[in-house]
Amino acid sequence: MAVTGHHRLRRVVIAVLLLAPAAGLLWVPWYAGAGPRPAGTPFFYWYRLVRVPGCGLCLLAAYALTGRRHR
Repeated sequence: MAVTGHHRLRRVVIAVLLLAPAAGLLWVPWYAGAGPRPAGTPFFYWYRLVRVPGCGLCLLAAYALTGRRHR
């Protein structure tokens, strides 16, 4: 079965969705600082609180794009 342009694009989008959470975690200088301080709390804690559901949404979207369905 030949891989068409549509399938190739879908694979690229899935790969980006799976790599985005890892890239966000490995880029330490972006979130390691204390500022900005929303509500007086260092940014690192806010980043972690937003990152967890964000990773879940990325994984959910990647799974939905695979097109696999349970029987």
